[in-house]
Amino acid sequence: MPCQRHTHSLTLLLLVVVVALNLRPILTSIGPLLEDIRQTTGIGYQQAALLTALPVLCMGLVPLLQPWLRRWLGERSALLGGLLAIALACSWRLWLDSSNALIASAVLAGLGVAFVQALMPGLVNRWFPKRLALAMGIYSAALMSGGGLAAVLGSRLAEHFAGWQAGLGIWGVPALLAVLFCATVRPTLEAASARSAASGHFFGSRRAWLLAVYFGLINGGYTSMVAWLPAYYQQIGGSAHGGGELVGVMTVFQVFGALGLPLLLRGLSDRRPGLMLALASQLVGFVGLLAAPGASPGLWVALIGFGLGACFSLSLTLTLEHLKAPAAAGSLAAFVQGIGFIITGIVPYVTGWLRDISGDFQASWLLLTLSVLLMLLVTWRFAPHGYAVAMSGQRLQGVADPAQGRVDVEQLDGAKAQ
Repeated sequence: MPCQRHTHSLTLLLLVVVVALNLRPILTSIGPLLEDIRQTTGIGYQQAALLTALPVLCMGLVPLLQPWLRRWLGERSALLGGLLAIALACSWRLWLDSSNALIASAVLAGLGVAFVQALMPGLVNRWFPKRLALAMGIYSAALMSGGGLAAVLGSRLAEHFAGWQAGLGIWGVPALLAVLFCATVRPTLEAASARSAASGHFFGSRRAWLLAVYFGLINGGYTSMVAWLPAYYQQIGGSAHGGGELVGVMTVFQVFGALGLPLLLRGLSDRRPGLMLALASQLVGFVGLLAAPGASPGLWVALIGFGLGACFSLSLTLTLEHLKAPAAAGSLAAFVQGIGFIITGIVPYVTGWLRDISGDFQASWLLLTLSVLLMLLVTWRFAPHGYAVAMSGQRLQGVADPAQGRVDVEQLDGAKAQ
């Protein structure tokens, strides 16, 4: 029996990895091929920013609608439908030659990612409640690895098949494989429920908004780096391949950060030391790009990548730990991702605009540096003993779990006693 449970847990963990690998190629495959895309379609930098910004905005809007969508759409339908949308969008890109069609494919892929990504933190929390930080680190690492593979291999595939369409479209294959694996494993997933629309939301919670803005800003560097790092590298004299490899370097260190820092600090219930270290790593990297852009770009990108990877994993873990009931924590994570990804999607558009009006990326890196400094100050607000007090009002909103009110009352009483 224990052996069966262990095998089942490993299967679920493999499913998490297989699904997560498909959630970033639609973003990271664009940057290394951007100049080829621009020459073929005539798309400008601000319009090209939509190829990153629009999917991320979809990743924000869909989770916000989740309490209502789940009246008609269960977890299985959302997971399989989202993966199929990613596969369809990528396949469509094999035949594209216009900017409008490319942008439309980005919206379709973004919607697919949004439905899947809104589910995953809650599923990880439900499936691995006793190893949440580690499981979330593995999910984050797999998500970032998929993005890194697309950045590194996309330009090479485009060169081999003599067209940027191949570099974008090939990522439909792993999405289809993920659909088949999910259909084969058939994990326990919830059906659509008429009660879900009444299960509450977090729009009235100040702490939920703070977590959402925090998540959005500390991850805004990722979408900007994915969108502009290859173009930046070519601007300082590098090649398209070199720009893609830099994204690959960033991804390797993102994986180290997403897995390594939670493991290193696994004995701590306080996520603030890890987040402070991760943000400090980003800060040094962005200051390096500002002060010595051509000296050691690999070093600066590695530091930024480590910080981004750790921030993504730890900030989601921090969010889930604010509420004990898995359903309520999953709903909070969906809200945080919703607002957060809207902010994260806006950031590369702003940094692209700054690049257009200034002629280089220094103003963009300065904006990201200031954002990291602000988030360093905000991090001190997230003391573990304050979770229950910060979320105490949420027990009145019926958040998707009949036991949640009792849990929150116990948490609140314990917090007041400290």
